[in-house]
Amino acid sequence: MENIIANALKENLKIKEDFVKKNTSKLIEFAQYLSNAFRNAKKLMICGNGGSAADAQHLAAEFVNKFELDRSPLPALSLTTDTSIITSVANDYGYEDVFSKQIEALGVRGDILLAISTSGRSPSVLAAIRTARKKGVYTVGFIGGDGGDMLRLVDLPFLVESEHTPRVQEVHILAGHLICELVEHILFHKNPSEN
Repeated sequence: MENIIANALKENLKIKEDFVKKNTSKLIEFAQYLSNAFRNAKKLMICGNGGSAADAQHLAAEFVNKFELDRSPLPALSLTTDTSIITSVANDYGYEDVFSKQIEALGVRGDILLAISTSGRSPSVLAAIRTARKKGVYTVGFIGGDGGDMLRLVDLPFLVESEHTPRVQEVHILAGHLICELVEHILFHKNPSEN
């Protein structure tokens, strides 16, 4: 059991380090893009299934409430939380449409969709991305494995190069937290002379 713990920690740290090294500039790019969207009264929508649904809720809460700074709320919503919408769409049309219907109803040009899938192959998440693109919503993907169809479908992919779902999820939440921290820094804590 000690070996299980030690190996999980070793794997976690290696994958996180590799991800951050490869994606630092993209994390900054996304944080700047998202900050500009918030400045222009646009919103962030987040979706995913299972653990990724929990990550969607978690990150939406960090933006709406706060991450580290006491500051004004930022417009973010998780598309995974309204059980009446989700169950009615799934019942009447099919589960694949549970996120895309919400984007069709709520998304406007200039909004951002953060789509989360550890495989990059989730039909409901792929449908959400396709609908978002049709509406002029900028699409960002938190993906794992080989990236699946999401890798080529989103405007800005963040790929965690691991087939091990728990490690992918751990890096996704790190990436989300880094973006939250960067956005707070840009919007509420940044000295205008800084780059």
